[in-house]
Amino acid sequence: MSAFSAFERMMAFRYLRAKRKEGFVSVIAGFSLLGICLGVATLIIVMSVMNGFRQELISRVLGLNGHLGVYANYSATLDNYSDIAKQISALPEVYFTTPIIEGQVMITSPKASQGAIVRGIDFDALPANNLIKKNLSPSTLAKLESGNNVIVGDKLLRKMGVGVGDEITLISPEGTVTAFGTVPRMKSYKIASAFSVGMFEYDANFVFMPIKDAKVYFNTGDGITNLEVFLIHSDMLNKAKNKIAAIAGKQNHLRNWQQSNTAFFNALEVERNVMFLILTLIIVVASFNMISGLIMLVKDKSKNIAILRTMGAERSSIMRIFFLSGAAVGIVGTLLGLILGLLFCANIESVRQFLQSLVGTDLFSAEIYFLSRIPAEVDTTEVICVVLMALCLTFLATLYPAWRAAKLDPIEVLRYE
Repeated sequence: MSAFSAFERMMAFRYLRAKRKEGFVSVIAGFSLLGICLGVATLIIVMSVMNGFRQELISRVLGLNGHLGVYANYSATLDNYSDIAKQISALPEVYFTTPIIEGQVMITSPKASQGAIVRGIDFDALPANNLIKKNLSPSTLAKLESGNNVIVGDKLLRKMGVGVGDEITLISPEGTVTAFGTVPRMKSYKIASAFSVGMFEYDANFVFMPIKDAKVYFNTGDGITNLEVFLIHSDMLNKAKNKIAAIAGKQNHLRNWQQSNTAFFNALEVERNVMFLILTLIIVVASFNMISGLIMLVKDKSKNIAILRTMGAERSSIMRIFFLSGAAVGIVGTLLGLILGLLFCANIESVRQFLQSLVGTDLFSAEIYFLSRIPAEVDTTEVICVVLMALCLTFLATLYPAWRAAKLDPIEVLRYE
């Protein structure tokens, strides 16, 4: 048997369709519905964008950096790393390992100069689906192997005013000691190709070269700065960390990707939580608006309520009628907000391009947001939580007005009619 009788459903929806003289009540109900709709949609959109933003950044960071890095404790370089790399690569949780030489330099060209990070990597050791290698053609890889060639971020190229085929000069702050003092280490390299990983921090600041050239330029001999370990899945980090630490030994230490980017991802998490709390207030305000609208509805329908009571309607029946009136607004508003939010997330980049064409301004600058496009990843669990929260708030908002309607005394109401 249904919780609401056909009579209660008929009366509830009839009260929502107010007459002309009661039109203000319908206006309030409409604004309540709109507020709930916009609140739910905004929450879904913002949380999806924050999820997408975080996942995109993690994929970019882990596409260029390992889940774990092995560093030497007491020296700038990690020597005798081959045996360590082989043992770590044999672990079932490990996808691959690669040696890295990294250092800061000053890049100069005929038109500009700026600081950058040079990273020497073993391109042959990278799998085909690596974020850098999959964007390089076989001819580019051949040029890199021939020596004195580098690949540069596309945004860094534009800053330097050079292109593929031109030369840049790298100046290391760690110069060569001579009888006349320290002479800066300088060497010119030809640009074999440009890369773009979709993250401004890397596209505007990184230069990649073969590890054999990096060893010569940074004068590390047979050593490397660190060993990057890529796991099959991020969830295996805690399980693999202890095994890798045992292999690396006490003379070396580990640093995972979370430690290297702690401040950045903590800031993202705090921002995400704060945005959730702030945007929830939209639904809360809409719920209070619904309370005022239902109280006005109860006041306008007090005579009708009294007549229904004299005809035999129970207090519980009156309460269910007005609860259903408010719940209908909440359910419809939540469903519309859900549909609007999911549609917006599915077409968010098209919406951005359209708005940019209208205002003529870049609404998502890569220099500020690190990414070249707005990401959106809908989390089903989060969407369900948002919908349930909206429904609970709207249902709670209907309880007091419905209770007020049920408590009306028909004798007092009809005495002066």
